[in-house]
Amino acid sequence: MIDKCLGAQRRRKIQRTLRQSKVTILCLVLTVVVLRGTIGAGRFGTPEQDFLEIRDRFYYSSRKRVDPHRVLEEVQTPPSHDPNNYNTFDINKLLAEEEDEPKPDPSKPYTLGPKISNWDEQRSNWLKENSDHPNFIGPNKPRVLLVTGSSPQPCENPVGDHFLLKSIKNKIDYCRLHGIEVFYNMALLDAEMGGFWAKLPLIRKLLLSHPEVEFLWWMDSDALFTDMAFEVPWERYKGYNLVMHGWNEMVYDQKNWIGLNTGSFLLRNCQWALDILNAWAPMGPKGNIRDEAGKVLTRELRDRPVFEADDQSAMVYLLSKQREKWGDKVYLENEYYLHGYWGILVDRYEEMIETYHPGLGDHRWPLVTHFVGCKPCGKFGDYPVERCLKQMERAFNFGDNQILQIYGYRHKSLASRRVKRVRDETSNPLKVKGKVGLLHPEDKAVKVSSS
Repeated sequence: MIDKCLGAQRRRKIQRTLRQSKVTILCLVLTVVVLRGTIGAGRFGTPEQDFLEIRDRFYYSSRKRVDPHRVLEEVQTPPSHDPNNYNTFDINKLLAEEEDEPKPDPSKPYTLGPKISNWDEQRSNWLKENSDHPNFIGPNKPRVLLVTGSSPQPCENPVGDHFLLKSIKNKIDYCRLHGIEVFYNMALLDAEMGGFWAKLPLIRKLLLSHPEVEFLWWMDSDALFTDMAFEVPWERYKGYNLVMHGWNEMVYDQKNWIGLNTGSFLLRNCQWALDILNAWAPMGPKGNIRDEAGKVLTRELRDRPVFEADDQSAMVYLLSKQREKWGDKVYLENEYYLHGYWGILVDRYEEMIETYHPGLGDHRWPLVTHFVGCKPCGKFGDYPVERCLKQMERAFNFGDNQILQIYGYRHKSLASRRVKRVRDETSNPLKVKGKVGLLHPEDKAVKVSSS
């Protein structure tokens, strides 16, 4: 009986040991599986476990019931702004204007600066002492500074800022090809001379600060170079100090306010230039002076609408009233487009491409296309926004094709930002004509296709 009891105990002990061994082996197997998953996934858990954990943490927890009062409080709390998100940042925080400057004394006549009467002598002496900065960089090739700019504030729409970027890129391309320096201004140098007139204080400062510059070329930001091969005929202007696109009969005989254009002009660095700037500026100070001057200009000039005094009308008025004083040194150019009105040019680009070639500068292939009245940086213009932006894109691509052509590319069309290859790569690139510079105007390869 005792032996039977002992045998039963041994069997139970063996069975218990076997069960424990099975559990131990199972645990070892599971441990190995988990370790393999951890090593294979490179992290603490398998992808399936991570997915389950994310699901349980975010999905099921969101379905739990919460206090209704807490929900209302959370909905009413405004979302916090991401400090790294440009879209949520209020740009006005950076553009807050400083305190208003003291108003000018209306009893004092406006001037651009201290009167200078011997600038030619000062500049001549400076050039002699600084012979390493000549005012001419080659035969009949004066040192030229192209000046343009925009407001210190962002445009009122993002499209405007994008256009300004394209505009300065276009000008840099032309100037790089023709050895012209560029100055881009974003500072309002004189609070009284805003809008049309902001260029005058800037031009005077640059003339005085750069005596090595022979000609300053002002160009509005809404004007684009559309003939990259055209070289200005500098030798034609040896006896002149101011070159503007215009017509003598319209300015001097008809006194038409659009007889010339001041969006793109050349001004020689000399005493005469300082004098005409001083004579030009008095109509510019904003406020009553500019408003009253606008009435005079509307009364005296042909077909001028009623609005405040602008620099273009003031120049027509100045030349027509004082031709004997200024006229002999002013060249009104119309043999090529120092300024070309976009409305009569942009629809003819394809015709130009098929018939003519760069280097002409005139109506066949205009040097400059000027988008007068479009005002892409503002809220409103004189023409439909869609038309302006479409034609600006075409004008930019028309000029840009002449640059891309040098490197073997062009835009797929004048309306497209995309480009395509027009010349195969070569293992001897320096032997390819025009590869490192602008192609000769008569070279057929420079002709730009719109297809």
